[in-house]
Amino acid sequence: MSQSRICPPRLILLAMLALFCLRPVAARAHQESPPVSKAVEEFLKIQTQGLPGQARFKVTPLDPRNNLAPCPAFTVELTPGARLWGRSSVRVRCQAEGGWTIHVPVQILVTGHYLVTARALTRGQAVTEADLSQLSGELTMLPDGILTEPDQAIGRSASLSIPAGRPLRGDMLQQAWVIQQGQTVQVVSSGAGFQVTAGDGRALGNATEGQIVQVRMANGRLINGLARGGATVEVGY
Repeated sequence: MSQSRICPPRLILLAMLALFCLRPVAARAHQESPPVSKAVEEFLKIQTQGLPGQARFKVTPLDPRNNLAPCPAFTVELTPGARLWGRSSVRVRCQAEGGWTIHVPVQILVTGHYLVTARALTRGQAVTEADLSQLSGELTMLPDGILTEPDQAIGRSASLSIPAGRPLRGDMLQQAWVIQQGQTVQVVSSGAGFQVTAGDGRALGNATEGQIVQVRMANGRLINGLARGGATVEVGY
């Protein structure tokens, strides 16, 4: 007589678990990256229209394993404290009710012309067109404050000695000196509707328009006045 064998409950449980593990698991819905990247790129195109040169962008794609719910529409804004230059980030909000907010890293690259010194400049030297050359390159990889147009430099003077071939920044230049140290100047006193010449003197320092400069008069007297064009120093009446 044959005897039927009864499987222990433990084996039955293990078999059920094995079958469950073999069942396909439905993929959870998540936010696809392309719509988010497109929204960010459209935002950056508008915001960078005023930048010098040609702008292009690199948007970091979303992690495909993200747990963000799919969203039909987005708003994009610059992250507080970030700027539209170089490596930055934007904030993306899902407009759906109960939507999410994320920060997306971006890189803004701008290719354009920038100024370099065509020859060495000494401190105080006035900049002319012949002192400048233009090169083309990646502006965001250059120091902050880089100058891009000749009229940003011509007529100003070097605030320090600048070697030839150096990219020009705004803080390397200042208003041109209208009075130079050792220069003979005319000292005038001005009042309401009149001007009196006080005599000639020798400037004891350099000065831009409107700066205070000290002058030694012919009699040895020292006076302070405002530097003006035409080798003139104005003193109050």
